[in-house]
Amino acid sequence: MRSILACLTAIPATAALAQDSSQAGGGAPQSASACLGGGGYMQIIPILAMIAIFYFLIIRPQQKQQKDLRSMRDSLKKDDKIVTTGGIHGSVVAVKGDIVSLRIADGVKIDLDRSAIAGIERRQDGESS
Repeated sequence: MRSILACLTAIPATAALAQDSSQAGGGAPQSASACLGGGGYMQIIPILAMIAIFYFLIIRPQQKQQKDLRSMRDSLKKDDKIVTTGGIHGSVVAVKGDIVSLRIADGVKIDLDRSAIAGIERRQDGESS
């Protein structure tokens, strides 16, 4: 208990004690960092733990989801039943680069960007995703 009180009283007076001891040439005063533990490594461990938690719970699953969506969009082929991000359901008529032609009704075709496709309802060969 006495050392805790000594530390608490030494913290505000550290500068004054340092001047007194340097002039008097006496013993070294008890510094504030010595009283508080000065643990530089112990302060960084919780920060590193939080970064790891954010990576494994937020960043990594999002990257996996983006990779799956990209591979699904790259594997589009004719007659796949898809849903767009706007909620339009239709069947793929043609794929030319980044443009996908979609039949949404008899005689109604629209062209949209490949990135506007949210998912595949049903594939021609019976696969589903």
